[in-house]
Parts: sequence; structure tokens; C-alpha cells
Amino acid sequence: MNDRAVPILMYHSVAAEPNEATRGLSVAPGAFAQQMALLADLGCTPVTAAALARSWREDAPLPGRPVLITFDDGYEGVHRHALPVLARHGFASTLFVSTGWIRGAYDTGGGLDTMLDWDQVRDLAGAGSEIGGHSHTHPQLDQLSDDALRYELLRCRDIIADELGAPPESFAYPYGYSSRRVRRTVRASGYRQSLAVGNGLARRRQGPYALQRVTVRRSTGAEEFERLVQGRSITRAFARDRALTKGYAVVRRTRQVRRKAIRSRV
Repeated sequence: MNDRAVPILMYHSVAAEPNEATRGLSVAPGAFAQQMALLADLGCTPVTAAALARSWREDAPLPGRPVLITFDDGYEGVHRHALPVLARHGFASTLFVSTGWIRGAYDTGGGLDTMLDWDQVRDLAGAGSEIGGHSHTHPQLDQLSDDALRYELLRCRDIIADELGAPPESFAYPYGYSSRRVRRTVRASGYRQSLAVGNGLARRRQGPYALQRVTVRRSTGAEEFERLVQGRSITRAFARDRALTKGYAVVRRTRQVRRKAIRSRV
């Protein structure tokens, strides 16, 4: 069984001057270009989320040094700044779009910064980027009712299918959170794999609906980026993030129990 560890890099915005809402998870264009050059120097071969999952599902070989480059939400800078760099290296990528944030007919006005429009999404798809789902309005999926959860997943899937001519295969959980119910509903909605955060390397044994990624931030320097790609010092680099995530998970579970108790009394 092929259970090699694969780094899945999670980006959000690529912007020279991000706004306050996206600053922490925005990467400067120059830093992004440097990071992609480093991947090339290391002999890495970027693949899409669908290609990775397909390889593990079919026990098929992967390239010598596979890596995934993923972008969440759908910020305009991915087209403006990241696309030319990816094209120059011939790198594949995966873009997870929140369809209600993409500029156009379905825009709910919730985008945190300047977002892509659908022509730009199509440009990215034509240049080798897999387009995956990221819900419609980017809610915390595990906090939704069953009906609202299905709506978010199916609305996102159907809009992408209408705009691009085919439904998305891959999904990424908004905020990185999921639950058994969410994962089950994602699968039932037609997505074949989905990505969390976790800040660890992805492995086949995680299962196709809980693949881990590592976060690339504006503060991620060249040396740290190389360590992330090589799988070194990840535990130490994200120790604080894991502690906060575990703590917040307890808070979220408590909120869910309270909501269920309130609904049962109504």
C-alpha cells in the first residue's frame, strides 16, 4: 500500500497590500514566486487534489516528489499574481471556491477582499488548476442543520457545474472544521475527496475525506517553507495552532450540545 506522506500547501490570498481581514493568511507576490521557485529547485511535482486521491484510491504511482498547491476562498490575487508564476513553472494547483463569494450572478457579498469573477476562474481552470468546492457562503459547516448543510454543499456543486461544465470532484472544509456528519454529507453530495487543515502531511490512511494540509502564511519565511515541504519541524511550527484548535473544538462541541438541548425543548 502506498502511504507516503505528501505535503499539501494551503494558501488563501496572494496580495501586495491585503486588507486587515486577510492579512495574516495572505502571501506577498514576491514570496509566492520564491516559494514556487524553491519547489522547482527541489524537484517537486505539483499534482491536483483529484490526482492525489485517485492515485491512492487506485494504488497507482505518484511522481517522485509530489506536492499540492491549494488556494481557498477565491481571491482575485490568485489570478493576478499566482497564475503567471504557476504557468511559468507548469505547475498544477487546486482552487477551492466559495461560490457565493465569487463575483457574478451568485455573489452574496460575503467576500473578505476583492474576489475572482467566473471568467478568471475559467482562466485558472484552463491553465491547469482543478476547481473544487468550498461551500456557497463559507459557514462553519458542523454548526449547520442537516438541510442547511446540504444546501451549502449542493448549491456550491451545482454552480461550479453550471459555470465550468462539470461538477467538482474535490472539496475543502471552510475553517478546516468537519465532523463525521459533515464528512458523510460531503460524500453523499458527490464530492470524491475533501481536505481539512490539521497542519500535518497528508497520508492515505487519513482517508479521502480528512486529508491534512499545512498553512502558508505571510510570515512563512523561505527556510520555514522548505522545512514544511520536506516535512521537517511541522509539529513544532504549528504547536500553538494545534493547541488553539483543540481548545476551540471543545467550545464548538459545547455549543452544539446546548443548541440540541434548546431545540429538543421547543
